[in-house]
Amino acid sequence: MRFANTTADVWLPIPADEIEDLPEPGASGLNYRFWDGGTEFPADPAHCAFYVVPYMKGSEIAVRPLAAMTSLRVVQTLSAGIDHVTPGIGSLRPGVAVCNAKGVHEASTAELTLALILASLRGIPGFVRGQDAEEWRAGFYPALADKSVLIVGYGSIGAAIEDRLAPFECARVSRVARSARTTARGEVHPLTELPALLPDADVVVLSTPLTPATRHLADAGFLGRMKDGALLVNVARGPVVDTAALLKEVESGRITAALDVTDPEPLPAGHPLWHAPGVLISPHVGGSTSAFMPRAKRLIAGQLRRFAAGEEQANVLLTTG
Repeated sequence: MRFANTTADVWLPIPADEIEDLPEPGASGLNYRFWDGGTEFPADPAHCAFYVVPYMKGSEIAVRPLAAMTSLRVVQTLSAGIDHVTPGIGSLRPGVAVCNAKGVHEASTAELTLALILASLRGIPGFVRGQDAEEWRAGFYPALADKSVLIVGYGSIGAAIEDRLAPFECARVSRVARSARTTARGEVHPLTELPALLPDADVVVLSTPLTPATRHLADAGFLGRMKDGALLVNVARGPVVDTAALLKEVESGRITAALDVTDPEPLPAGHPLWHAPGVLISPHVGGSTSAFMPRAKRLIAGQLRRFAAGEEQANVLLTTG
């Protein structure tokens, strides 16, 4: 859509003068407003046509202006998932494109996934505690080499994880997504085949979006099918895992877990997951690295150039009807 005779507000969580290659304000018909989730809105939400959602500020802030954004055409998240904005989608006018941040988080999330796998298998948390206690904790520890890895949620992040697994000499990598397909690396199994794949996996990685179909996907039945000694890695969303069921399994010592996301989140003091045996926790930092801001800025600039030129947006996950 072009704005020859009118202007349209764009709400950005990053100041416009810090983003290179944005369409020129005025000439493009776009008027940039900075809002990173503060109490006061930067302008009347009714004039906002393009809303870039503040990053990692929670669902309450993300959806707060949506009902009043009666001129909205695009919602652009800076996260791989859109679950934090879905509570407000029902209030939007028809025809609003809701886009995710594909291309922003793949490298960072895949890096952390490998870090969590290696740290958990090789006993790094125990070594850190040993160093604090001045204890030499030698011994034999599991390796990633020769292990079978199952990636549940084989989108762009799942593929990036497999790219980084390639040098580690895994016995095999299996892939699961909502529907079956074939990729350059091999077959992607449909979600219906997951129960048959779980018993063979030494490492199960969750990188699926949070949807009604994936909420508590890793429930008691899922976890019970994992082999003894297997490692569960969650870099998806906390509610993809049934926390009570996971606690039962890890407290028995049957499986271990590495979690970048939890349910609840942030994990409150005193929660049993903090001290559950065999559990490594990182505080939802899969995408929060030095790689985030440059990639986020490039995404925003590219999407706004398309918007000003009347072109289709990239990364559209849904359009309101």
